Amino acid sequence: MRVIAPQADDVMVEIGPGLGALTTPLSQVLKQLHVIELDRDIVKTLHQKYRNLVVHEGDALKFDFGSLGPALRVAGNLPYNISTPLLFHLADHITCVRDIHVMLQREVVERMVATPATAAYGRLSVALQYRFEMDKVLDVGPEAFYPQPKVESAVVRMVPRMRREPAALDDVLFAHITTAAFSQRRKTLRNTLRNILEAADFEALAIDPGARAETLAVGDFVRMANWLSEKQRPKILDTD
Repeated sequence: MRVIAPQADDVMVEIGPGLGALTTPLSQVLKQLHVIELDRDIVKTLHQKYRNLVVHEGDALKFDFGSLGPALRVAGNLPYNISTPLLFHLADHITCVRDIHVMLQREVVERMVATPATAAYGRLSVALQYRFEMDKVLDVGPEAFYPQPKVESAVVRMVPRMRREPAALDDVLFAHITTAAFSQRRKTLRNTLRNILEAADFEALAIDPGARAETLAVGDFVRMANWLSEKQRPKILDTD
């Protein structure tokens, strides 16, 4: 709660309220709290236990976060088995989000906030750091849960980067290049991007084709995407 610092008039949605460990303190501060819950039994309990909840029964992966309006605050303990696709789903609604505070497996959080040239740095790091400013704000041990999980957890704060410099001209192409570059971590860019960039392209971009994807900053991936966008290569997305 201290990390989230909710205010009474905030528009907030909690993903997966479960038994209400976070729901209860949030509902005591907020005039109204939206929650997304898939389990019908839990939905029934939520309706009975809280009066200021708007319960959205369904899958968070399919939920339209934009339907709740602008300046939306998101919180929750994300299901570890769908945490990555759920993060990308939230990123698709970035224009309506004010901030996100979520608990995830610590390993995932470390990948999210990782810096270049580290083992944890990868596609997830690049994709999310392009869209958000992120900080790991709290470590949570297994003893905080019952039953105790076999993994460590952490809370991450994500704040949308509305002004991205440089900005990708084509978000789909940016994602395609990032995915391809990290598809085989031990191989060089010359190999992973062989169907996308030619030797002359690497030279023009001043990027070493003998380097690995994990050595590049987020801005380097943006530059590659924009270089290709400006050269108008429409068939790139059809290659493997």
